[in-house]
Amino acid sequence: MSHTAHIPSHRKPRRSASKVSLRAGVAGGVLSTIALAGAAAPAIAAQPVNETIEMPTLSGDLATTAAATVQATKAVAADLQLQAAQDAAASTAAKDAKKAKDDAEQKAAEAKAKAEAEAQAKEKAAATERASRSAERTTLKAASASTGATSFKASNATGSAAAIVNFALAQVGKAYVSGATGSSAYDCSGLVQAAYRQIGVDLPRVSQDQSATGTDVSLSNLQPGDVLYWGGKGSAYHVAIYVGGGNFVGAQNPSSGVVERSLDYDAPSGAVRIL
Repeated sequence: MSHTAHIPSHRKPRRSASKVSLRAGVAGGVLSTIALAGAAAPAIAAQPVNETIEMPTLSGDLATTAAATVQATKAVAADLQLQAAQDAAASTAAKDAKKAKDDAEQKAAEAKAKAEAEAQAKEKAAATERASRSAERTTLKAASASTGATSFKASNATGSAAAIVNFALAQVGKAYVSGATGSSAYDCSGLVQAAYRQIGVDLPRVSQDQSATGTDVSLSNLQPGDVLYWGGKGSAYHVAIYVGGGNFVGAQNPSSGVVERSLDYDAPSGAVRIL
């Protein structure tokens, strides 16, 4: 190669001045814009907020759902309140029922105890009465065996009245049986009828008719043999025979049998004289 030949240069070609100026202008504009923005930013930030931002309203479907939820909550609360009231009422009713049951059981127990006590008292009284009658009969039998004759209290009556009185006294200690007319047992009118039969007088069978037979006599003017009655004349429920000394003999009841008692023991309603 000749020394005069062209040797390429390794340096980059120089840019044209117009291109360099253009680029410098663009860069300067950008920097100016940034500088202006930075200077204006504090002024904007310092301005107060004068506007209120409204929250978005719920759509129709969301409002309906919310209202339904509120109603459901209220309904559940009402149900719970009602259930609580019902539970309280049931508890109170159960307590009242238990108390009533306990009171009823206590009253029943008290009534039963009272009835048992009364029954025991009656049984004791009946046993005492039976023992007394048994002792009286034993005494009468013993006296009869020792004297060889029927034992009864003598009366100051005479004639027919004495026969009636002595017969009545002889029946003391015998049993009372409703409808019986002798000779081992009597009822009240059966004893009176049997006593008057001893003198041939046939009296009516029942106490009502016997109280209406004969002549009325005052209780202050009684004589042995007079018929005493309890109840109304013609409607008497009990009769007996006056034996003198302020006493009478009558078939009283199943517990007592035929007994002799004072007029003070059970004052009669009236009396009739048949002899």
